[in-house]
Amino acid sequence: MRLGLKRLTSYISPLTSKQRMANLKEVRNRIASVQSTQQITKAMKMVSAAKLKRATNAIIALRPYATKLKEILGNLSASLEGSSSPFIQEREPNKVLIVTVSSNRGLAGAFNMNVIKAANNLIAEKYSEQLKNGNVSIISIGKKTQDFYEKRKYNVIGNNNEIFSALTFENVTKITDAIMAGFVKGEFDKVEVVYNRFRNAAVQFITTEQLLPLPKAEPETDTKTEKKTTNVDYILEPSQEEIVEQLIPKSIKIQLYKAVLDSHASEHGARMTSMDKATENAGELLKALKLSYNQARQAAITTELTEIVSGAAALEG
Repeated sequence: MRLGLKRLTSYISPLTSKQRMANLKEVRNRIASVQSTQQITKAMKMVSAAKLKRATNAIIALRPYATKLKEILGNLSASLEGSSSPFIQEREPNKVLIVTVSSNRGLAGAFNMNVIKAANNLIAEKYSEQLKNGNVSIISIGKKTQDFYEKRKYNVIGNNNEIFSALTFENVTKITDAIMAGFVKGEFDKVEVVYNRFRNAAVQFITTEQLLPLPKAEPETDTKTEKKTTNVDYILEPSQEEIVEQLIPKSIKIQLYKAVLDSHASEHGARMTSMDKATENAGELLKALKLSYNQARQAAITTELTEIVSGAAALEG
């Protein structure tokens, strides 16, 4: 009896003990891995929060200027009809340029994919014929959309991924100047911009705006009275025509710059929110893993005690 029990315990006990130790070690490794990931997500959240503050200040400072400039052009809209500016000339959109504003990095939730989906929907709904004829071009501001459209053999013009390392009006203006020059030469008949409009850290709106030709401004409506506001008379020097000719290209440049700043702030808001959720998920996973580890350790101790007591009882018998 003792010989049979000894053989049985020598065969079973080492195997089960190794299995228990392996399970405990695996859980410990997972706990360490999740803790390391949680530290990274916390750090990324803090970095995005600091960058978000600067990006938010930039777009908040620009919006009043952009709004006022648009308002002035709206009040001078009567002068646009007689203007010789090539940037307001409507023509058949045989050749279309889509400007997509995304980011160079991921880990920002659905931020980049939302831009891609909106651009794809825009092309499918409005410019499917131009796409079949190979007359849809893409200018991507951001590596994520650039890679997406290059892999799918779209006509992607230029590489503007380095703009976020020095996001200034002058650098964005270089892109706008190239777009405006292509429009004047007839390389594009219509230009539209797709980007995330910033509202707050948790909310961004996908926005599509026509950049060229400059859309005609409609009189603003008072939402309370539902009455269209009247235009304001300005005293203009040197002349209304010359000022309008200067305001049109400036308005186009400001519009694209505002879109890039909006997208930049939205990116950091989306990444901060995404990393915050990831940190919370890591905390929940750690609780579950620690509970599993404690249960496994308790079970291992109980099993060992049971084996010792059983062995002692067998020896006494």
